Amino acid sequence: MTVYESDLPGVGKKFEVDLNDGSRLVIVIHNTGKRELYRRQSDDADSEKLFELSDKLARQVGTIMEGAYFQPIRTDTIETVLDENSLIEWVKLTADSPLAGQTLADAQVRQRTGASVIAIRRGDETLTNPGGETELRPEDTLIVLGTREECQEFTELVGDSA
Repeated sequence: MTVYESDLPGVGKKFEVDLNDGSRLVIVIHNTGKRELYRRQSDDADSEKLFELSDKLARQVGTIMEGAYFQPIRTDTIETVLDENSLIEWVKLTADSPLAGQTLADAQVRQRTGASVIAIRRGDETLTNPGGETELRPEDTLIVLGTREECQEFTELVGDSA
């Protein structure tokens, strides 16, 4: 994916993102915080205005797009980047995972990987801040916080279920 950035003196910044169909998504962020989104065909100098958002609404939509409200689970591993070195990762335990059947204390996840299990998704229930006595079960989705390296070590510890 290619993103082009340019200054718009007195207005703000413009970002252009190449889309798969050959067109570009153009995002203008005004100094006031207002965002305007356009779509430009590669062979057309004119752009079609898609919509305009206030600063507050744009941030809310961005949070939704990033996945903070809902993480669709199509694969066994999903990650959300918090900053350049911190992420939250969703890892689903399989029946043959070496952690299945152990408590968090027995598994020693943080001691072995540096990553912290901050929640467990079990069916329709979410266990937040699980304690050491929490048993890890097959089909649990563990939500882990750590650096990219710590999360990678965690995934390897789980048995590379991805």
